Amino acid sequence: MLTMMSPTLAGESDIATEDAQYFEYTSSANPIGAKLISRVPFRSFPPSLYADGATRVVPLDLSAELGCAGPATGPGLSASFLRINAGEALTVEPNATSQVCYVISGAGTVEQGRTSFPFAMGDFFTLPGGAAAVLSAEVTATLYYVNDAPLLAYLGTTGVHPRFAPTRYPAAKAQAALRDVAEQPNADRRNRISVLMGNANFPQTRTVTHVLWAMFGIVPPNSVQKPHRHQSIALDFIAGGNPGVYTLVGNELDSDGNIVNPTRVDWETGMAFVTPPGYWHAHFNETNENAYVIPIQDAGLQTYLRTLDIRFAV
Repeated sequence: MLTMMSPTLAGESDIATEDAQYFEYTSSANPIGAKLISRVPFRSFPPSLYADGATRVVPLDLSAELGCAGPATGPGLSASFLRINAGEALTVEPNATSQVCYVISGAGTVEQGRTSFPFAMGDFFTLPGGAAAVLSAEVTATLYYVNDAPLLAYLGTTGVHPRFAPTRYPAAKAQAALRDVAEQPNADRRNRISVLMGNANFPQTRTVTHVLWAMFGIVPPNSVQKPHRHQSIALDFIAGGNPGVYTLVGNELDSDGNIVNPTRVDWETGMAFVTPPGYWHAHFNETNENAYVIPIQDAGLQTYLRTLDIRFAV
């Protein structure tokens, strides 16, 4: 039974109701379809953005298209290229819970609080929010850097409590782990040949932080990795790939498991591109050399919420 409440007395004002609104459900439950929220756009970012010049952060900012505070590359994530010239330093202090870096080139050190460690080409490392981190370059360094500051901006959250300690994943160990996976029997039959970086603090999600995951994947020569999809945005960095390696992206499969009317993204070593959530994507390597991709996603959070919904084409 629906009980009707008493109407407000004439002349009575209630400031607590001034922002209240009411919408018919079926016309409002899909804000993308109603064009109230934009889709995450396809976009790629070339390595020329950080190839030379001053020490700086190069935001990969799509906030205008997303209709949110920037910089933001997705609704909940911000990706950037970092360039740190030899003998110089760069401080990062976002209002974020999680930061992930992949070292594209160069070498240096990271200091956050009482923790200090070196970094070198091919390393991954993670930093919690809540304290500034100083990245210093011994030789000119470039890094791919992702944090979840846009998520906290949307939630209106500040004063982050760290959920993990700064953690380094040395290049040699990451590459060895990927090589072990690639050399396993029937590896070529898997949808992806990849390793997920994990952290002992997050055994439920097996992800690099509680919000982010970082994957290190290989696309072998003259191979196709069939489509898969998931509800987390992927901010993909190309760690290696010659002309002839590409990704096809689209929102529908045909009866043979191929992507219908796909968008093609041609790989270039050092580039980054956005794979929107919910879209099928497949990788193709038509060269005689290995290609490498590093997707960083908000899949740690999505996995914990039980909403990642990852699916593989058969």
